[in-house]
Amino acid sequence: MFTARHGLNTLVVDAGRSILRRNAHLENFPGFPAGVNGRQLLDLLEDQAAEAGCEQVTATVTSVENTESGFAVETSAGDHYRTKYVVAATKNEVGYLEDVDDVGIIDRGKAFVDTDERGRTGVDGLYAAGRLAEKPHQAIVCAGHGAEVGVTILEDDGRPFYHDWVAPEGYFTDRDRELPPGCEEIDEAERTNREARSLETMRERFAEPHPDEQLTHPSLGEE
Repeated sequence: MFTARHGLNTLVVDAGRSILRRNAHLENFPGFPAGVNGRQLLDLLEDQAAEAGCEQVTATVTSVENTESGFAVETSAGDHYRTKYVVAATKNEVGYLEDVDDVGIIDRGKAFVDTDERGRTGVDGLYAAGRLAEKPHQAIVCAGHGAEVGVTILEDDGRPFYHDWVAPEGYFTDRDRELPPGCEEIDEAERTNREARSLETMRERFAEPHPDEQLTHPSLGEE
């Protein structure tokens, strides 16, 4: 989301198998005092990514390979992509990275990718986020680390970036400061419009229970 909001073409490849789909009721994600339906949260995140400018496809990444300018990515749908950066954010699956030279894989019964604290691997342009980068297996921790990795990419790409912040009109400029890169000032009318849109969106989203059924662990099978 951060990369898309700041000028990088961003593609999200999602197999649709997030463990949040198995969650009965998510009760530790900040901003939802009474908890939230995990499937609803995933839908909201997808909508927000689209609003930020991300392209999204439903598929599984089957291979990532080094190229002279970055990486070649292939999916289960037979699509091929060329990219300067890759963020691996699967839970513990690393097979699709086996053709990437010099990527460090850690085996502790489950597989992880060796990274620094910002999600960088030993391969330029390859990052890992969330559980795959050995972060605690909690939705908010993984979401926060994903955001940090996004900001790290902006820094590594040399994008002018201070922080992603929508400020009230005059917050910077009335103090004779230039508007920092990544920031935006909006007047009261625009603030009111954005708040009204957000209220309408949330009312619509939470007016009825989410239609998708909770999934169960694959080992339990289907009756």
